[in-house]
Amino acid sequence: MGFFDRLKQGLSKTSASIAEKVNDVFKTTSKIDDDFFDELEEALIMADMGAYTASYIIEELRDRVTAKRLKEADRVKAELSDVIRYILTRRDCRMKLDTAPSVILVIGVNGVGKTTSIGKLAAHYKSQGKKVILAAADTFRAAAIDQLDIWAQRSGCDIIKHQENSDPASVIFDACAAAKARNCDVLICDTAGRLHNKKNLMEELAKINRVIERELPECSREVLLVLDATTGQNALSQAKLFSEVADITGIVLTKLDGTAKGGVIVPIMKEQSLPVKFIGVGEGIDDLQEFVPYEFCRALFEEQEN
Repeated sequence: MGFFDRLKQGLSKTSASIAEKVNDVFKTTSKIDDDFFDELEEALIMADMGAYTASYIIEELRDRVTAKRLKEADRVKAELSDVIRYILTRRDCRMKLDTAPSVILVIGVNGVGKTTSIGKLAAHYKSQGKKVILAAADTFRAAAIDQLDIWAQRSGCDIIKHQENSDPASVIFDACAAAKARNCDVLICDTAGRLHNKKNLMEELAKINRVIERELPECSREVLLVLDATTGQNALSQAKLFSEVADITGIVLTKLDGTAKGGVIVPIMKEQSLPVKFIGVGEGIDDLQEFVPYEFCRALFEEQEN
């Protein structure tokens, strides 16, 4: 199965949900008027795009429909998908790993698929011929260290780990030293996801960042927040909270294949101005894929052009 077909399959539940809600509005409307726009806005909110983003989309659509004097439902629907495509393509979703070693800090609450995503990221870069080291700096959960160790073995990568409850910054220090000594290309760091105490998390991440800045001053750095797509609007709330404690450069959205709530990707990019950099569309080791906005829109709206 090719990239697009796998993506489309992984997004099938979200695509079907959005299509059903939007198409219901177009089927029942007799003319493009205020009632139509109100119903369409409600449909977008129900498709997990949120009130703010749904309102923005509808206002943009109104302006386009008025300016182009559109009367046909098909043309209005095409404009709707174009407005959503515009939101998703405004951000640069490419990873910026321009130096060796580059550092990827991964954050997120427990249960969203953070450690699994790190393992899949490791496999992704290893498949590109890069030397990858993992740093087990989520030292407050023994299971996180063990799980990351398993992923290191599975992906064929080195891992730097300490005992449970050790200082996360000391793990990062040793990992930076290993990255330099072993000519590593990408250092991927797991971190604790304790959002119930934002102050502690902020201090911990600041300490980790100071170590990286001191030990790898020239490195490219990405800070990726892992979110679970199945939680819908709660994923958006987590993005807002984590943005207050960390300088996030991108989002990893997991479990898209198991949910109809993937529409939340639109408000994440619109309201938080955060690019989505990877999406999880399956349980396989190669099912964490780089986010390509145009391909995502094709899959979402079931466009079949080549």
